Amino acid sequence: MSGPYRELFIQGITQDGRPFRPSDWAERLAGVMSCFRPPGSRARPGAHLAYSPFCVPRVINGVKCVIVNEALKEVEPQAWAFVLNFAKDNGLAVVDACLLPEDRDAAPGGA
Repeated sequence: MSGPYRELFIQGITQDGRPFRPSDWAERLAGVMSCFRPPGSRARPGAHLAYSPFCVPRVINGVKCVIVNEALKEVEPQAWAFVLNFAKDNGLAVVDACLLPEDRDAAPGGA
């Protein structure tokens, strides 16, 4: 694996602007992808479910999303195709973006 990789955000909003159902779709999709991990990595001992770092559910601005890292394509091309086809088949928005860490020490309004 070599980086950096882009991230795709699959948003749980249908083409007509409604929330995608079922409401736990993001957790289900990420759960299906949980076995795809970077080479040599493992879930922490005792964890019942650990999401793959390549496919993580999040709520962003009140919208359920799944963040899919393009590195998944190298690890398992069929899994990459599966998540993209899931979004396409269900008419979900896919945004090419990156998630920035929150800077909790930053002053409001900038420097």
